[in-house]
Amino acid sequence: MSNRSPNSPSPPQWEVLALLAHHLDPKSLGLASCVSKSWHTCMASDHIWQPFCTSHYPSLSNLKITHPLVSYHRLYAMAYVAAKLRARGPSDPRFSIDSLIFDIHILGTKDNHPLVKIAKPGNEFCYDHNGLFRFDFGANDYGFLSSVNGLLEDVRITWNVVLKDWSAAFTMMDYEGKVRYSPGSKGWFSQELPRPRCCSGDSTSGIVADLKMEFCSEKDCGGKVRVDKVSVGILNVVDWRYVIVEDGIRYLQHFLFPC
Repeated sequence: MSNRSPNSPSPPQWEVLALLAHHLDPKSLGLASCVSKSWHTCMASDHIWQPFCTSHYPSLSNLKITHPLVSYHRLYAMAYVAAKLRARGPSDPRFSIDSLIFDIHILGTKDNHPLVKIAKPGNEFCYDHNGLFRFDFGANDYGFLSSVNGLLEDVRITWNVVLKDWSAAFTMMDYEGKVRYSPGSKGWFSQELPRPRCCSGDSTSGIVADLKMEFCSEKDCGGKVRVDKVSVGILNVVDWRYVIVEDGIRYLQHFLFPC
């Protein structure tokens, strides 16, 4: 015996639901299909979803030709989720640049004389005004080099990023190269960074750690030179642009907070 009250309205006939479905948008159709199994069967009909699928996602709708068993309702749902995921921005970084200490050590290898040796929190560096992961600091605290002006010498560069709570560190650069001690000259060094551990494969990461040195001199110091400024950053070699600060921090998270 039916438990329905004699005064309760009877459920709509299938033909009525089908007629109603043609006047609903995709979001309303999705909500209506959750009412019951019969409503879901009606609202998921191919003849209802085909126009939506072909107009909104024509590429995926072509899969119906080679895979006739897949429904247009399913194809539309897949394409809708894919579009949402593509439009969704990356998650917020787990820490800020102020949580990092930049440890930079530049050593002349000929007689092991230090050119630059500094460890400062990220907030004490000069930021790039465009929000890029590129930072400058002056090196005027270091004395003049005893080397002759214009000498080409080997240098060893080490750049580490350390969390302020001393829980983790990551080596951005460990590199040896040559630099010319000359007023106004610049030494530019770069080293490819590894791919994050979550991204396996033999392909390159497409980004490099970047470091530049600028030299200056004073006449009353016998023409000797010293490091005037050092710039560090993360450079994308695909378009030769520095990554933004947020993307640089997201990259570092893979190594400072390993899964």
